Amino acid sequence: MMNFINTLKDIFKIEELKEKILLTIGLIAVYRFMAAVPLPGIDPTQLTALKDQAGGGLLGLLNAFTGGAFARASVMALGIMPYISASIVVQLMGIAVPYLQKLQKDGESGRKKITQITRWLTILITMFQGPGILD
Repeated sequence: MMNFINTLKDIFKIEELKEKILLTIGLIAVYRFMAAVPLPGIDPTQLTALKDQAGGGLLGLLNAFTGGAFARASVMALGIMPYISASIVVQLMGIAVPYLQKLQKDGESGRKKITQITRWLTILITMFQGPGILD
């Protein structure tokens, strides 16, 4: 047991490792907090009825994978899917849209701009997908 405690102390002596561990703990805390915040316009009584009805089966499994965020109808119930969808859309648009083709060829600055476009598109997709998750 003493060896374990000494190992933990040694981990926090390495500055880069300490920053990574604290960042990971912080991201988990933000996710858990946001998983408790329901989407605006959600009726809590109907949400409770849905949770009781979907206790098992596919919806129960989806709820387990999202850490309970699906049953609470939180924004985090969407997981990473809006970002993946936005990334796919931007990649496909890169074939057809000359501006995105130019950005893909610009190197690092173009990649940063494409990443920014992807993030904004993620927010747009989330605005439509979030309320639709309960329909």
